[in-house]
Amino acid sequence: MNAHKRWIVLEGAANVRDLGGLPTEDGGTTAPGRILRADNLQGLTTRDVALLVGDIKLRHVVDLRSGTEVRLEGPGPLTRLPEVAVHHHSLFAEGGRFTDVEADTIDDRALPWQDERSEEDLAELRVTGYYYGYLRDRPDSVVAALRVLARDDGAAVVHCAAGKDRTGVVCALALAVAGATREAIIGDYVATGERLEGILARLRASSTYRADLDGKPADSHRPRPEYMAQLLSTLDDRFGGPLGWLHTHGWTGADTEALYGRLRG
Repeated sequence: MNAHKRWIVLEGAANVRDLGGLPTEDGGTTAPGRILRADNLQGLTTRDVALLVGDIKLRHVVDLRSGTEVRLEGPGPLTRLPEVAVHHHSLFAEGGRFTDVEADTIDDRALPWQDERSEEDLAELRVTGYYYGYLRDRPDSVVAALRVLARDDGAAVVHCAAGKDRTGVVCALALAVAGATREAIIGDYVATGERLEGILARLRASSTYRADLDGKPADSHRPRPEYMAQLLSTLDDRFGGPLGWLHTHGWTGADTEALYGRLRG
C-alpha cells in the first residue's frame, strides 16, 4: 500500500489513514484494513459511516479524548450503531483547557495540572518529552487501547481530537509491536502534518477546541520527527524499548501475539 492509498478521504474528518503498508524490520509490511487512526469523528456523514462500517467493516472505536471533550462534543454518529463498540480510554494529559493541541510545549497551558506537580516531575517531563507523560500518567488506558486494537472481529480506529498527539503515541506503540521500522513509526507520526490545515479548521469550528487554538500560528502544531524520536529514545533508555515498557505495565506475550497478528496479517 503506497502513501496515497493509506489516506482515507472522508467528508467529516480530515486526518484518517490506515496503519497498513508500512515497512517492517524483517522486510515485510504492515497489513492494511485492520487498524486506522483518525482525528475527531463527531462530524462523520452518512456516506462516511457507510464507507467505514459497510466497506471497511469498522467494529471498534478507541476514543482517547478526555471525559470533558466527550461531554462537550456530544455523541457522534458511530455511537448509535449497534455493530460498532466505542471504547473510551482517556489519557487525561491534555493541554489547554480541554484538548492536547498545545502538547508540544511545557507551560501552564500545555499542562493545566502543573500546579499539582512537583518541580522534579516537571523536570523529568522536560527531559523525557511531553508524550511520555501520557504513558506515565495513564498506562492502564494505553494498554487497554492497544488490547482493543488487537481484536480480530473487524477493523478498529483509534482517535483523539486532532489525531496527532494522543493517537500518535498509541499508534507508535502498536507499530512497534508489529515490528515496524523506527523510520516508519516516525514517518507515520509526521504524516499528520500533510493534513494540518484541515485538522485545525475542523477544530476551530468547535467551541470545545477554538480557545486553545486561538493566538498560535498553525505551524506551531505541526508534528515534528524529533518529538516522536524523543519518546522512542526515552523508552529505549528506560525500558529497553516500547515492548519493555508495555511488559512493565501488564502487557503479555499473548497480547503481543494478538496485536502482531492483526497488523501483520
